[in-house]
Amino acid sequence: MKAEAVTIARSLAALRREVAAWREAGERVGLVPTMGALHRGHLALVAAAQAQCRRVVVSIFVNPKQFGPREDFSAYPRPEADDLARLSAAGVDLAFIPAVEEMYPQSFATAISVGGPSEGLCGAHRPGHFDGVATVVAKLLIQAAPDAAFFGEKDFQQLMVVRRMARDLDLPVEIVGVPTVREADGLALSSRNVYLSAEERRIAPNLHRVLQESAAAVIARGAPAGAVLRDGLAELTQLGFTVEYLELRDAATLAPLSELWAPSARLLAAVHLGRTRLIDNVPVARM
Repeated sequence: MKAEAVTIARSLAALRREVAAWREAGERVGLVPTMGALHRGHLALVAAAQAQCRRVVVSIFVNPKQFGPREDFSAYPRPEADDLARLSAAGVDLAFIPAVEEMYPQSFATAISVGGPSEGLCGAHRPGHFDGVATVVAKLLIQAAPDAAFFGEKDFQQLMVVRRMARDLDLPVEIVGVPTVREADGLALSSRNVYLSAEERRIAPNLHRVLQESAAAVIARGAPAGAVLRDGLAELTQLGFTVEYLELRDAATLAPLSELWAPSARLLAAVHLGRTRLIDNVPVARM
């Protein structure tokens, strides 16, 4: 049986019309914000939303405000027809696909800056990135007015920034984190993986392996993590990665940790492999 085509809204008015009808019927609404180029990781977010909500909106918007001047905004993949086919097959109720002008009219003059979890890590290496993320996500949460919004744990710092933003602004929405989806060899799914050459794709899974081994070593030693992180950094560099950071952070606040004293922690990394930037993270918790 052929899947029913997903309904498309390209304007805020059309989005609000659809959501208002669901609200009138008393239906719970979930939102999955994406930049398109959908893969199994995005579909896991959709499945999580469908498990908790009667109606699901997936937004597809390549947000210019979260790209730096030397980043890949113009080259970012935009396979809209393929994305819509995937959403239709998944049974998504509505795809919200606004133009840049719809999200940021000519007179647009507001930005949201979130301190705390945005500091350091990707925030240090991509100045202004999380301001762009917080601004567009705040707009989407206000526009779609969902009961819950779903974000992948692969972008763990982003998840924490969005949670803090929603809490600080008293937005009536639950921010749900969904575990990272990986290839069989451990590589975290990402739209940017298509940029990897065949040789780079062979090397890339080592990022997750080194993170896992480093996390296990931090737990086993029960001592300052500096030596473990230095060893991990050295191994990643030897494998051909250019490392931006490899850090141990408190999983609840993203405050830096020198040793595993918090109830739970996260080991996070960002690297470059050729022209491709990869991020990943793993939980670190005492048994």
